[in-house]
Amino acid sequence: MDELLKFNRRSFLGNTFKAMAFAGLAGIPIDVFADKNLETLVILHTNDTHSRIDPFPDNDPKFAGMGGVKQRLKIIEEIRALHPHVLLLDSGDFFQGTPYFNLFGGEIELKAMSALKYDASTLGNHDFDNGAEGLANQMKHADFPILNVNYQIDDSPLQGKIEPYKIFQKGNLKIGVFGVGIELKGLVDERLVKNIYYLNPVQRANVIAERLKKDLDCDLVVCLSHLGLKYDTPKMSDVVFAEQSKYIDLILGGHTHTFLDEPLIVKNSIQKNMIIAQVGWGGIKLGRIDFLFEKKSRRIKHSASTIKVSKKSS
Repeated sequence: MDELLKFNRRSFLGNTFKAMAFAGLAGIPIDVFADKNLETLVILHTNDTHSRIDPFPDNDPKFAGMGGVKQRLKIIEEIRALHPHVLLLDSGDFFQGTPYFNLFGGEIELKAMSALKYDASTLGNHDFDNGAEGLANQMKHADFPILNVNYQIDDSPLQGKIEPYKIFQKGNLKIGVFGVGIELKGLVDERLVKNIYYLNPVQRANVIAERLKKDLDCDLVVCLSHLGLKYDTPKMSDVVFAEQSKYIDLILGGHTHTFLDEPLIVKNSIQKNMIIAQVGWGGIKLGRIDFLFEKKSRRIKHSASTIKVSKKSS
């Protein structure tokens, strides 16, 4: 780690240009990164990794050699080495999909996420596949908070284990993060989620987001969502949620396994732009959004990209 600090001017500029290209920010003059009136934040995100600890097999017809925790770790470490302010977030369904879950009940997935130093996650429907009690028992392996504001969990095994939101201090920036989950009825056996009740995510989110933005003075409010991007029906989705919400700056979504090469921009209920991002499933891609904050005006600019995760990354 000490070697990373021994940059001479040439290597520093080289690494800075790499970071700019990696972030999709190569069009911004380099002196902007030295501007003391600007602060930077990198948000990395995943969703629906579905117990994909190892890469997809080499004979997979679509995703041969892609995904895998080791490969993702290498990319994340490279980004962290170049940027002091990074958040790593997940939008749920980290369980179910490979024999690791069937054999170990979620222990391996949460230990892997802890090893990658995730900052926070929310819950997906498949995270209840061993029941609320099974999930609660495995949460001792998570060295990060699991967030949700619209599941009523009183008198369930999850009581006291799920947090509504978390505030992260990155330099002078305060980042508020909270989570919302999909209606579990029809997706999860009711016996597995006894005494867990779905609440309207818009109503709950608007209360929490306003608290984070106004009362707690967060510079950026992020929602980790497992509602799904959009549907052909009026069913609650990230797009519907965004249009009815306010005070949220960024929605990191999941559930529909949607590969978005670049985020959607949706007008919220007060006609301000809200960013929605999602990176498919299986750990095949890592999402990245770079934010530039102007200290005085508090205006925010962003640039987004997705990074393929494959054996070539290892």
